Amino acid sequence: MAIVTIFAPSYCRVSELAQKIASQLGYDLLGDNDLAAAAARRFNVAPEKIAKTVSGRVSAFNRFTREREIGRSRLAVAVAETLQKDRLVVFGNSALVFPKNISHVLSVCVSAPHSFRLGEAQKEGLDEASAQKILKRDDERLASLAGFLAIADPFDPGRYDITLSMEKHSLDEAATAVIAQARRDVVLPTSQSTAMAADFALAAHAAAALTAEGHDLEVSAENGEVCVTINSHVLMLARLEEEIKATVSGLSGVKSVTVKVGPGFHKSDIYRKADFSLPSRVLLVDDERQFVETLSDRLSMRDVGSAVVYNGEDAISFVKDDEPEVMLLDLNLPGMNGIEVLRKVKQDHPKVEIIILTGHGSARDEAVCRELGAFAYLEKPVNIDVLADTMRLANEKARENKC
Repeated sequence: MAIVTIFAPSYCRVSELAQKIASQLGYDLLGDNDLAAAAARRFNVAPEKIAKTVSGRVSAFNRFTREREIGRSRLAVAVAETLQKDRLVVFGNSALVFPKNISHVLSVCVSAPHSFRLGEAQKEGLDEASAQKILKRDDERLASLAGFLAIADPFDPGRYDITLSMEKHSLDEAATAVIAQARRDVVLPTSQSTAMAADFALAAHAAAALTAEGHDLEVSAENGEVCVTINSHVLMLARLEEEIKATVSGLSGVKSVTVKVGPGFHKSDIYRKADFSLPSRVLLVDDERQFVETLSDRLSMRDVGSAVVYNGEDAISFVKDDEPEVMLLDLNLPGMNGIEVLRKVKQDHPKVEIIILTGHGSARDEAVCRELGAFAYLEKPVNIDVLADTMRLANEKARENKC
């Protein structure tokens, strides 16, 4: 039997539609959270990490952590394992990850004008301004996700077997149209569609293995033969090729591994493998803009990933939305001072390790900070090597706390 995937932007009644279709067909129902949870179980990580990828949210630290790339590869593995089943209705952004060329996957796109979606959002009790803000955020995240998945237009009718507008169809009408297609023999699995699903699965597992090693490469597969494409210039291509083959060749089902260069290989950017052992989620909090931005640049040259905010209130908001592992915190901040920030963060996010770096502290301030749980207390000016070593130790402790 078929697998039905339904993609839609927010507030298009897609959940209701998917439930109605699944109920009438007798199929199981999977949403974004279900697939994120499946990927999380498969790789023993927090579901939130995968869910962030599905929603289109991008971490401020992604350049160094590659969380998005890792999340995408793990979600693709979950999708591949879903393709081994049948009698499923899958709805949400995850539908974009399903390959287009598998005939037993019936792909559906549901859309609606902005006015319709705004009305649906307001039915949940949102005022118009709040609803507009949420729709704008959701659409920006969806555009970001589509771009990340190399999908030029997620609403292109050519991508789907069925396209529906919820402004023009009732739930019953839309469900009837999808169910009629799902019951046709043309969407039954064939030997060819099953082979394509197996190719997708092998490529997904290879990509997941490579991203776990710090690589971000294009992977495809056909009949057990895996092809890895490098789209950035590489200084030691032969060594990278050996490393890729060593990672992929041991995977179940791999008959051979080919590494080739793509059209992007001749660009000026240099391919760099991520080093996940280095601090990659460091938040710098200081109102001296030139100092903190220069510090961020110097840390970046050491492959330490950092983000910058300039006051305590923004620091609190940042930690809530995108929890860092290490915070470098000045005490003399406008509004909420550093000690207040330290107290609040350690209270709400105790696993964040905080290093105080100040030019206006005192012995009493140091005592208070240590009592509140500061990892270290440093004074400006600080030697960059001392700071880097302190960050490394704080980062190690933060990661141990997460285990």
